[in-house]
Amino acid sequence: MAIPQNYTDLVIKVSARSSRSAGQDQIDMRFNSSSSGYSYRQLIGDGTTVVSANASGSFVYSGVAPASTGTSNTFGNFDIYIPNYATDKYKSVSADYVNEGNATTVYYQGFTAGLWSNSSPINSITFYSDNGASFVQYSTVTLYGIKAEV
Repeated sequence: MAIPQNYTDLVIKVSARSSRSAGQDQIDMRFNSSSSGYSYRQLIGDGTTVVSANASGSFVYSGVAPASTGTSNTFGNFDIYIPNYATDKYKSVSADYVNEGNATTVYYQGFTAGLWSNSSPINSITFYSDNGASFVQYSTVTLYGIKAEV
């Protein structure tokens, strides 16, 4: 199903867990099935250490989800904001995310600021594991269209 083009902005709420055989999994997103023109900066912390990075390539980094060896039955939560998604301008993206866990510190929390250097309106969004894993049962992605009142 294509994303309607009659909104001003998009908000996406994600609750996800990965089947990857590890403690966590990087979750990425692409627009309109395009694998080029992306760049992003991120700030990631675990309660004691903070790391920053930037990259460009074939996706926007949207967050980290717990995986099979992480705290059982927990999910990563993402809030993603895409303003002016239907315009003929480059698309900016912001994401913040956190993983649940039963440790004394947060397993992962972070912020991403991204750019898709493409002037096509966004009509589809794909989320996927950077490691080829699947999302487990009860993972959800909810898309909201925001309409500006004039």
